[in-house]
Amino acid sequence: MNNTFGNLQKFWKNKKVFITGHTGFKGSWLVIFYNLLGAKVYGYSLKQNKISLYNITNLDKILTKSFIGDIRDYAKLKKSIQESSPDFLIHMAAQPLVRYSYNFPKETYEVNSIGTLNVLNILYEIKSIKNVLIITTDKVYKNINQKRYFKEDDQLGGHDPYSNSKACAELICQSYYNSFLSKEKISCVTARAGNVIGGGDFAINRIIPDFFRSLKNNKKLVLRYPNAIRPWQHVIEPLYGYVLLLMNISKNKNPTNGAWNFGPKKTNNLKVKKIISILNANLDNKIKVFEKYNKKNNYKESDVLRLSSDKSKKTLRWLPKYNINQTIKLISDWHNVFQKNKKDKKKIFDLTQKQILDYINQF
Repeated sequence: MNNTFGNLQKFWKNKKVFITGHTGFKGSWLVIFYNLLGAKVYGYSLKQNKISLYNITNLDKILTKSFIGDIRDYAKLKKSIQESSPDFLIHMAAQPLVRYSYNFPKETYEVNSIGTLNVLNILYEIKSIKNVLIITTDKVYKNINQKRYFKEDDQLGGHDPYSNSKACAELICQSYYNSFLSKEKISCVTARAGNVIGGGDFAINRIIPDFFRSLKNNKKLVLRYPNAIRPWQHVIEPLYGYVLLLMNISKNKNPTNGAWNFGPKKTNNLKVKKIISILNANLDNKIKVFEKYNKKNNYKESDVLRLSSDKSKKTLRWLPKYNINQTIKLISDWHNVFQKNKKDKKKIFDLTQKQILDYINQF
């Protein structure tokens, strides 16, 4: 153990952290992260499918309390937050898929925009929670495929319903802070991460889970946007940034707001087909890939997306550590253990926790 881990534990031990979306992919990693640091973790989220990181690592056993509910259920959400009486709140609950948002736009806006509004209004009514982090996405920027790195004060936009609903959430945060939360000395910040990847993601229409499904089923992997450039990063990287960000705002004498980018190393801004090539190189059994880009389809996505994390690097001393080969190796290692030990929940949990601890120990 190094000084960084010890300092993190010293700050977070017995702190009460309430996480919405705690049963999701990122939420599950964050639950394990905070448990490692000694925090008391509460969660509010939808029930997950049997095949999910939350279930296969048995996270119900390490949570102080888990509330199962919809972020749109205002009364249940408020009651759950009041009962938990947390020191910190992290809002991660979302409809996170671009393609799904085209098929179900109303649901996407209700969950991502109105869900965020529910959280903020409850915070204003309760008034006791002073440190709040709202997770949005790197896709909130108005992106016309410029070859540039987006900074936190760049214009918001979003072409598809998912991206736009998250941009709406950002604007709601700004308005609520300026109109209500700042007067109650409540800090409310937002975080925008890159294309987050890691072991335990089983979502449909996300490239890493799709790859491992193709591998398992011995089928070709269809790449819809093989030349799209994305900021790929291991899930641990932004989560560590969230932890540092909440520590930072809690130490400020005055309430604060604003957005924070947590992007990967610049060398991790790669094409989708390159990611698949690296994944294939890490495995004995390679999968076949079929590139199919249909210009006539309605699922428009940006060709290029890059983030500038200078603000986080300078203020929080946060730095992305992993290059793409290290990131892919961690994912491959995780899936190898999972495939060989599907019924051994402790072994999968221990590996996930170890990957977090190994990351922290680099600082």
